[in-house]
Amino acid sequence: MTPTSASTAVRTSPEVLVVDAAHILRRTRELVAPALARAIGGLHPWVGEMAGYALGRCEVGGAPAAHSAGKGVRQALAVLGAEAAGAPAEAGVPAAVAVELVHTFSLLHDDIMDGDAMRRGRPAVWAAYGTGPAVLAGDALFALAVETLAATPATPRLAGAVRQLTAALSDLVRGQADDLLFAHRPWTGPEAVSAAEYATMAEHKTGALLGCAPALGAQLAGAPHRTVAALDRAGRHLGVAFQIADDVLGIWGDPAVTGKPVHSDLRQGKKTFPVLAALDASGGSALAELLASRAALDDTTVRLAVALVEQAGGRGAALREARRHLAAADGLLAGAGLAPRAVEDLRTLLSSLAHRVI
Repeated sequence: MTPTSASTAVRTSPEVLVVDAAHILRRTRELVAPALARAIGGLHPWVGEMAGYALGRCEVGGAPAAHSAGKGVRQALAVLGAEAAGAPAEAGVPAAVAVELVHTFSLLHDDIMDGDAMRRGRPAVWAAYGTGPAVLAGDALFALAVETLAATPATPRLAGAVRQLTAALSDLVRGQADDLLFAHRPWTGPEAVSAAEYATMAEHKTGALLGCAPALGAQLAGAPHRTVAALDRAGRHLGVAFQIADDVLGIWGDPAVTGKPVHSDLRQGKKTFPVLAALDASGGSALAELLASRAALDDTTVRLAVALVEQAGGRGAALREARRHLAAADGLLAGAGLAPRAVEDLRTLLSSLAHRVI
């Protein structure tokens, strides 16, 4: 398949998109794997084992894993960013390792903060090793990501690449802080979380790294600043769409597929887009009354809340908003003057991610 736009790709059958995206992800994972293994191998053995477990490379105790290592979307975006700038794929490998390490660090700490005991269908690192060790492993991955990028053979763009990564890290922390604080704000009234606040949180928490990944690959490849900026903006739009999709899966997804318990966001009072959209709708009063009536939802009330979100149009509104951000990302890719083949691959990935729920 050689889609000419994201909208064209989205009309392609999901089965074809899955196959094409899987090929891209496999190609980039195989390219990045040796460098990622070398980086992890330099850690303290115990910390390295936890990192390997988080990456799906081993089981508790260090035995080789029979478990999926995850899709590797961010490392793929970094490699494609370098290719989009006209460089060989290898030019994006340091960026790919750095963003994969940052992403893994963020998941370790995110699971602790959210109390999620499962990740990708098996115990989260904190549940398998303990909270303290998981924090330590996350800190080590954070430091290793910056060290890996800084140790890249010097190029005129290296300093800018390090600044790009650290800025994305700052945005990620800012977004996570807002996400945690949102849970303590009321569902309705003047202190309620607005759609604009949600979008800013999602861009920082999820979009910053998805934007940094292709931009970092392009930066190391020597791309013009306008190209780097366009890739960063496209990835940030993708991140908002990705976060909204994650919200939808958190309510209506299959735990056997997502690897995480369903409805945990609702139980924790997290302000997700489908719920916020439903509360803004004309039919959201019953939902608002239910959410305001109790601090925690039991099995019966959480099922009722899900039904009310759907009836008020929250799911449909979330899908429309995700599509809007995907279209914005596609427009930025179209106008960035990138290498055509890499743009095709970027759009294939974008569309396959859309088909998670859209």
